[in-house]
Amino acid sequence: MSAVASLMGRASVAGDRSGLGIAVILLLLALLVGAALVSLISGPTGVGLKDLVVYLGGEGESLPDQDRIILEAVRLPRTALGLLVGAGLGISGAMMQGLFRNPLADPGIVGVTSGAAFAAVCAIVLGGTVLAPLQTLFGNQFLPLMAFAGGLANTFLLYAIATRNGQTSTTALILSGIAIGAMSAAATGLLIFVADDRALRDITFWSLGSLGGATYAKVLSILPFILLVMGALPFVARGLDALVLGDAAAFHMGVPVQRLKRISILAVAAACGATVAVAGSISFVGIVVPHLLRLAIGPSHRFLLPASALGGASLLLLADSIARTVAAPAELPIGIITAILGAPVFLMLLLGRSGRAAMEGL
Repeated sequence: MSAVASLMGRASVAGDRSGLGIAVILLLLALLVGAALVSLISGPTGVGLKDLVVYLGGEGESLPDQDRIILEAVRLPRTALGLLVGAGLGISGAMMQGLFRNPLADPGIVGVTSGAAFAAVCAIVLGGTVLAPLQTLFGNQFLPLMAFAGGLANTFLLYAIATRNGQTSTTALILSGIAIGAMSAAATGLLIFVADDRALRDITFWSLGSLGGATYAKVLSILPFILLVMGALPFVARGLDALVLGDAAAFHMGVPVQRLKRISILAVAAACGATVAVAGSISFVGIVVPHLLRLAIGPSHRFLLPASALGGASLLLLADSIARTVAAPAELPIGIITAILGAPVFLMLLLGRSGRAAMEGL
């Protein structure tokens, strides 16, 4: 703690928030460890902290078979999946807010989420008929690949509409995103209308967001997409900082603005598509977490992007723990929990000074 306090002391230097940024990242890392432990011991069964300590100490054989199976086959993959989904949502929100120079921006604004949702519903409804060959070809990767393709298709369509003479208009991107998002939602509704009872149950629960049914296969299916986004962070952080001054100023500072936008949009599409595929639609994580962290540590994406990943993962794991315990043995959809937690915070931010300034920028 003394090291963290020392780092926070560096933030007192005028204009220097690097110490504060590092300190917040360390605190968020500790919070994530705590959230993961809470996730591993949460649920209707009796596997508690003592059992977890025994298991992590390498003495899992001494646990009853049922408890060990619950930890290994249910809670460990669920915690890993929640970590990856939360990190992907947090990073997506931070990158989108930096790209649009607006702290209230969200991947849903430009239709990424709706495109991913439409493609995922296609996979659920048509996976056994029209898309059966693709289902057989890609196996467990079919659903995340479809969601990624849907988000990416919407993204590039919007990018093509909003780009003229090599320049991308942020306003045109947002307005086109609203229109194409509505079209994707209508197409999704049509698929729901023709779906059978089994597909309807899957879609209903999936549309509210859930980490239920987490498996190591799902973890491995989303891992490459989140790693792709993580790998893009060092290449976009400086450019997103410069973009705050505007496209022209960033270009004169040596930032390849159009390439930066393409990389950022591709990364957001990858993360959103993968998270929608394995966990459904989970709201507010991608907008509230980066916004709060920006208020705390400033706009530098060198710290904001990794902090948003840690914060998003922590929030999602804690929300999932609540979803499993508040109505045990039943399980609430995690999207309901994040909405209950995130909506009031979002409204407070919206009514604050920074929120009003952000609304003027939309």
